[in-house]
Amino acid sequence: MEGRARKDHFTAGSRTVHRGSSTPREQSRTSFPSKYFSAESLLLLLCLAASLLILPVILPPLPPPPLAVLLLPIGILVLLVILAFMPSDVSKIACPRE
Repeated sequence: MEGRARKDHFTAGSRTVHRGSSTPREQSRTSFPSKYFSAESLLLLLCLAASLLILPVILPPLPPPPLAVLLLPIGILVLLVILAFMPSDVSKIACPRE
């Protein structure tokens, strides 16, 4: 029991700080989005989501892009797959010789 008490709190200067234990009142003050997003980023995400829902309805359909533009992402993907499976000499990467 004493070991657990030692794990749950420690003394910093003249006050005791408790780790891992917060009151239900403290937990209710921090809502889910505020733990991960600031108010500005949450507003930006909401505007982005609204634009993704509204703009396709408002804007007219666009003509298809040229073939070269369609092949560009495929070329990038092929290049990345080649680079991913290309063997490398790890000793040169870890310890470069001068």
